[in-house]
Amino acid sequence: MCCSGAGLVSLLTCRLLRIVLRVPTNPAPVVGDGEDLPFPGLNQQDEKQLQELALEERQTMAQKINMLYSELFQSLVPKEKYDKNDVLLEVTSGRTTGGDICQQFTREIFDMYQNYSSYKNWKFELLNYTPADYGGLHHAAARISGDSVYKHLKYEGGIHRVQRIPEVGLSSRMQRIHTGTMSVIVLPQPDEVDVKIDPKDLRIDTFRAKGAGGQHVNTTDSAVRLVHVPTGLVVECQQERSQIKNKEIALRVLRARLYQQIIEKDKCQQQSTRKLQVGTRAQSERIRTYNFTQDRVTDHRIAYEVRDIKEFLCGEKHLDQLIQRLLHSADEEAITEFLDENLKSAK
Repeated sequence: MCCSGAGLVSLLTCRLLRIVLRVPTNPAPVVGDGEDLPFPGLNQQDEKQLQELALEERQTMAQKINMLYSELFQSLVPKEKYDKNDVLLEVTSGRTTGGDICQQFTREIFDMYQNYSSYKNWKFELLNYTPADYGGLHHAAARISGDSVYKHLKYEGGIHRVQRIPEVGLSSRMQRIHTGTMSVIVLPQPDEVDVKIDPKDLRIDTFRAKGAGGQHVNTTDSAVRLVHVPTGLVVECQQERSQIKNKEIALRVLRARLYQQIIEKDKCQQQSTRKLQVGTRAQSERIRTYNFTQDRVTDHRIAYEVRDIKEFLCGEKHLDQLIQRLLHSADEEAITEFLDENLKSAK
């Protein structure tokens, strides 16, 4: 749609310039003293300069028209009211397949999003981090704040699959390709006014933190578990040494999950039949495969492939390009549905 529009713009602009400047479609070779030129009274050099200026003007006009075309396209795309929100990002290692490879991959993906946050000049605040053996990661959560964070990360939620020969851990001894998974959850972070939690609906438990941390881990009940009785949601936090801080973080995560339920309920009422199911954030959906042996990343929703996995996992240009492709594909689906609905209502 965009390409055909740009081609039409260029064609119309070219024809308009020929009419205004009276430039023939196939100009005859320039001969004589200038009497037979398209612009009588100009010599050959002036004629050439004028045609060069016309060409530059045509290119400038085409760029402006394409920019206006893009702005018009964006104005027609339905906006999501959560796009400007900050997000709560959670990563969890797969439990049934892959073993060590899942935990290593989970750490790499979490680091990728942390690097991407730096690349986009966002603030990355670590909320929870549960390490695994051999430098891997069981689970982690972070709050990412900045300009339109949810808009850029909302299609990253889902199952990420990895295929590789493990470099560390017990699986590395077998020297064969293993397949593992990890999940990413992206929740728009609400303000306190968006989700109010009645203290009477909470059950608060404290327990001793697990993992690294020295003597403090084994002697202080600093970890906090919140249970939201009406919904059954459970949130734990043991990241900080202070029980009060852990409670604050757990409340923030709980608020985000309750907010997500509100959003999902709202989306169910407006459920569409789009072919590109990137807007559902279905956590059971495998959205992307990272094949290390073939040095290839494949996003299955838009059939998009990227070479150079190490560069992709740096979380900079390659990841940003894929995210922009996803946003563009989603916009195309949204505008197609918008036009279909308007055509149906016009009949």
